[in-house]
Amino acid sequence: METSYITIPKGFKASGVCADLKGEGKLDFALIYSETPATVSGVYTSNLVKGHSLQRSIKLIDNKLPKRAIAINAKNANACVGPVGEEDADQIAKAIAKELDIDSSEVLTASTGVIGIRLPVEKMVSHVPNLVSSLSSDEASAHNAELAMMTTDTVPKEVSAKITLQNGKEISVAAMAKGSGMIHPNLATMICVFTTDAKIDKSLLDDMLKKAVSHTFNRVSVDGDTSVCDSVMVFANGASEVEIVKDTEDADIFYSTLEQLSTDLARMIACDGEGATKLLEVKVKGAATEKDAKLVVTAIARSPLCKTAIFGEDANFGRFITAAGYSGADFDPNKLDMYVGDLKVCENGDATITDEEAAAKLLAEHDIEVTVDLNNGTFEDRMFTCDFSYDYVKINGSYRS
Repeated sequence: METSYITIPKGFKASGVCADLKGEGKLDFALIYSETPATVSGVYTSNLVKGHSLQRSIKLIDNKLPKRAIAINAKNANACVGPVGEEDADQIAKAIAKELDIDSSEVLTASTGVIGIRLPVEKMVSHVPNLVSSLSSDEASAHNAELAMMTTDTVPKEVSAKITLQNGKEISVAAMAKGSGMIHPNLATMICVFTTDAKIDKSLLDDMLKKAVSHTFNRVSVDGDTSVCDSVMVFANGASEVEIVKDTEDADIFYSTLEQLSTDLARMIACDGEGATKLLEVKVKGAATEKDAKLVVTAIARSPLCKTAIFGEDANFGRFITAAGYSGADFDPNKLDMYVGDLKVCENGDATITDEEAAAKLLAEHDIEVTVDLNNGTFEDRMFTCDFSYDYVKINGSYRS
């Protein structure tokens, strides 16, 4: 099985070095670089409070000019420190741009970690020469970039795909992400960077990214918190010399791949939730409206009582019905059916389990699927989440240390 890494598409290089932000010699400063100017699209946190590195990047992406690189640091969110925060991000970008011999406006910035502490700019700038000289398209350098932006993640999150288009030509898409806690729509403490060697118009790339994110990254919940630094960005540098054009079968193929890779990463983030021992996919169908489906699936996925029941493998499915009831969705409780896998555990609003042994077996699995059928319409939705374990409290009770 081939491994996935961010530099599989042509014309991209990456690196990850230790800038002594995490301590103990861990990688914590990453750089992704395109050898040619790239079209960039982004989707960002809905939190009114946004980190300064992210604010800077949003402004640069909004100017619609091509970009060449993104620098990402862990351990420090560069958020809530005042105007100096954006100045610090800009200083780091200028140092990188100087080493790369490009303009600083071509270098985006992203930060993740503790909020309210100023970036150690001088320390980071001192490591920029090593960060740039370490750039490579090889697999090891790409993995280093992923490791460098991880915080409480326990596993790397990398995906890729090679796509054969209608004319037989090939393009590649790859992505790396970090995210483990403070996760809830719309987006959360996650950063994801996609690279592709396809040539794509910015407006088309914007549309495809927003659509892909809507039911993938924006359907992940670990703990109900939405952070201030999260973003998903796509760099399309055209190095394959293959163009994706709107309203063509090639565009449909590209979008399908983008959505599938986003789904894969969303599952990885939920599966790696802080202290998680299980992956839970909540599905809602039979809703009268799109809004009702989202309300129910969100209420269940963020419910501490539902999540702790999954951790304890407790077939207490009344908790799920209760969450649906307070979600704000309009439905008839007397029509609600619920399933764990293929096992019906609720019929017409009556949470009666006819086979406790079968339910216990399903709840002992790592991947658990719960489906709520409102029997009230044709709309459906889904969300990826995880259980709440003792370790979640331990991790977040001492996060700054």
